[in-house]
Amino acid sequence: MLKKSSKFAGVQGPVVVIVMDGVGIAPTEVGNAVAQAKKPTMDALDASAPKVALRAHGTAVGMPSDDDMGNSEVGHNALGSGQVYHQGAALVAESIKDGSIFGREAWKEIADAAKKPGQTLHLMGLFSDGNVHSHIDHLRARVERAKADGVAKVRVHALLDGRDVPETSALEYVEPFEQWCRELSDGSFDVRIASGGGRMQITMDRYEANWKMVELGWKTHVLGEGEFFASATEAVKALRERTHAIDQDLPPFVVAEDGRPVGTIEDGDAVVFFNFRGDRAIEITRAFEGGAEFDKFDRVRAPKVTYAGMLQYDGDLKLPKRFLVPPPAIVDTMGEWLSKSGVAQFACSETQKFGHVTYFWNGNRSGKFDGETWTEVPSDIVPFEQRPWMKSAEIADEMIAALESGKHRFLRCNFANGDMVGHTGSLRAATMAVEAVDLALSRVLPVVKKLGGVAIITADHGNADEMYEIDKKTKAPKTNKDGSVKAKTSHTLNKVPCWLADYATGGKLGLGDGTYGLSNIAATVAELLGFEPHEKWDESMLVVK
Repeated sequence: MLKKSSKFAGVQGPVVVIVMDGVGIAPTEVGNAVAQAKKPTMDALDASAPKVALRAHGTAVGMPSDDDMGNSEVGHNALGSGQVYHQGAALVAESIKDGSIFGREAWKEIADAAKKPGQTLHLMGLFSDGNVHSHIDHLRARVERAKADGVAKVRVHALLDGRDVPETSALEYVEPFEQWCRELSDGSFDVRIASGGGRMQITMDRYEANWKMVELGWKTHVLGEGEFFASATEAVKALRERTHAIDQDLPPFVVAEDGRPVGTIEDGDAVVFFNFRGDRAIEITRAFEGGAEFDKFDRVRAPKVTYAGMLQYDGDLKLPKRFLVPPPAIVDTMGEWLSKSGVAQFACSETQKFGHVTYFWNGNRSGKFDGETWTEVPSDIVPFEQRPWMKSAEIADEMIAALESGKHRFLRCNFANGDMVGHTGSLRAATMAVEAVDLALSRVLPVVKKLGGVAIITADHGNADEMYEIDKKTKAPKTNKDGSVKAKTSHTLNKVPCWLADYATGGKLGLGDGTYGLSNIAATVAELLGFEPHEKWDESMLVVK
């Protein structure tokens, strides 16, 4: 149990954390959906509530360097654990640098399976250097090691990004990689891209929002079904010209030679899913590791392969069973210690971010702690720019009901709009998304006030705050060949807001003026509840006047 605090006895009403996903603080209003949105509730908080700007990227959330964007996974890990752990990108990079990844039994089993006569090593994952789900340098290192270990045939299944990197940058990765593959291949070694498609079209679904994506990916990568092209470069050029889609939305493709796919997945092959982030890796992992009981879609055939993930994506479910790099062991989270201290907790979001306020918040655990109640609002399966309000109203409904029930001492929720709509590149839709979140706040916060509680309103990283690619020299938006503004669909390196709405003490509570990050929120919540923070947590921001 957490000890009672000598600093503050705690508020009598509920303590609430509201995460406005993807709502950062940008230095300019150009292409800034947050600044351009009509958001009277956020503006009022900014004018009168205690506030601080939090670091939400780079080393503050466990990424390798401060040039690395934050993301929802690491952001919610930091929010929920109160600590900064080396995250997937850093763990994998370090493991490759010191060679330990190739000394572990998992890689040896993968290489041994792929070295057998007639077998292939398949490397599948997000094809960019965004460093949010994966990094192409990690892929290259594994290809080179496979060749050194005596593997004769490697096939890459490339999920095109355009989300954590510029929206139409696929050829910047595909063309040099295919040239590199040609140079690396010789009489005893053969490596090629075998299939691919946009990350929001195939394979990388999450939270079971749309299993059809995974089914389409299975048909593409495993069965070799789909439109044939002579190379991935040819596929990207042709599909882009035909559909005018950005990379993340490009249809699937299969690379073929003499009318046959060059890289279907067969019995005895080895498969590595090389994403290190877990949320969009779990479903395809289940498809590969599921036995006869798998019923999410008809796999047609389920080849018996030696399968590994880059990390273990779910420690509770042990998915996958084999993984190349041990994930960070996140212990002593806020959820665990509030549970041990008898605090009833409530967590809510829509499907797109449900795992972030549950699984990632609790340190990559899929199971609940005692006293936790979780509510998932099913997300719509439509392009997010078509309904930028998403499920903000329904999440607000659930939060209001949970608050008024009086059953929960600590409540948390995530409004996904700023991130999911921000990724579409549509500035107008993103402003509407921010406005929808503001409207939801205007409904939830008065209930917190009525109950004499406090609310921390923050974000996990930026996104909607920069909807245009900005030229670093001129500070003007970059343009496409046709003169249109070049949209930015990735996260940002900006800090995020953190407001303390104190409806419990009449203004006696404030926030310090230190350099803080997302991990400082856990200790702040503990003190608001009247507890001494866990000794492992980063310091509280709470000031009691």
